[in-house]
Amino acid sequence: VQLQASGGGLVQAGGSLRLSCAASGRIFSYAMGWFRQAPGKEREFVASINWSGDSRYYTDSVKGRFTISRDNAWNTVYLQMNSLKSEDTAAYYCAAEPSLDSTAVAFTPSRRGSWGQGTLVTVSS
Repeated sequence: VQLQASGGGLVQAGGSLRLSCAASGRIFSYAMGWFRQAPGKEREFVASINWSGDSRYYTDSVKGRFTISRDNAWNTVYLQMNSLKSEDTAAYYCAAEPSLDSTAVAFTPSRRGSWGQGTLVTVSS
């Protein structure tokens, strides 16, 4: 499945953005996730959601501020980002991994999975 992320931009600290990730095919049997990579740093996991959308997992730094969701009918995954901080500045990537597990976990796509291209989020302080 091919993934296309969008929705990045420039926002002031404390503001909000919603990222979208549109898939070229059906995603109902995939766990979906968001990752980010800040300049000079390694790519890190941000959030994941299981195939049915009833389990979510977040890295500690975004808990209570970010919400991941999915719409399997539209083959799209979202990341709602509120209370943004300057340290959230990064290129954000969506990812997919075949999985019918009921519990969302942090994952890295395997060879059967997919990465989307990044969308840049810049938070000004």
